[in-house]
Amino acid sequence: MAELNDTAVGKTFKLDVVTPQKVAFSGEVESLTAPGTSGSFQVLHDHAPFLTTITVGEVKILNQHGSEALYSTSGGFVEINHNRATFLAETIEMKEEINVDRARSAKERAEERLLKREPGVDIARAQAALARALNRLKVAGE
Repeated sequence: MAELNDTAVGKTFKLDVVTPQKVAFSGEVESLTAPGTSGSFQVLHDHAPFLTTITVGEVKILNQHGSEALYSTSGGFVEINHNRATFLAETIEMKEEINVDRARSAKERAEERLLKREPGVDIARAQAALARALNRLKVAGE
């Protein structure tokens, strides 16, 4: 993660992370690092207004007390405006909540579909499922 410069240390902004099912996080944070579709980015206090799409990847949140939390996301959108960030996520899971066995099974199913390439198999869907499973395993430390 990029180092915080002296002007940003200790300054926070409001972050809300929501999915169609729940509010995954809401609170004051020092930074948000996320996988944008054009590359990873970091948000700090007084960030310029910004709207971007998110891809499959790892999300890091540094809370107002300096503790870092890791999440796995499958994509979504982030809007930053006036020291408030809203992350609308398709899915997002805290590192500690990732079901490693389920992620391994999903990885194996996707790899098998891609290896066999049977008629009727949606290759793009299998590739996306593999990317999500691999990301969940990476964030979980597997």
